[in-house]
Amino acid sequence: MGLITSMLRQTAVWWPLASSESAGIEVDQYGHPVYASPIEVDCRWEDRIEQFTDGRDILRMSQAIVYVDRDMEIGGVLMLGTEDDITDESDPLRNEGAYEIQRFDKMPDFKCRRFLRTCYL
Repeated sequence: MGLITSMLRQTAVWWPLASSESAGIEVDQYGHPVYASPIEVDCRWEDRIEQFTDGRDILRMSQAIVYVDRDMEIGGVLMLGTEDDITDESDPLRNEGAYEIQRFDKMPDFKCRRFLRTCYL
């Protein structure tokens, strides 16, 4: 077990964006994104305010920085906790402590076998 995997000792709930092969990201009739079913992921969650640039090179401030065990997409939602902590099934962002992923970075370890995956919320 490497350092990267050993530091992921917390659990978060991740709502990926729903997508279809032909249409890309799905949206509802109001233009809001549609999310897939929630998934529990291993993570290290740090409530930390840090300045970063998002995917459109806009300067933002983070609410949290989360190290995760898998690749994630900008626009998905993360919440510290388990599926039992979900209070609003219809809209992930209505759950307390749930934030949209604003940026995702992926960096390999020295042997390029594992990756440090970082989400800025």
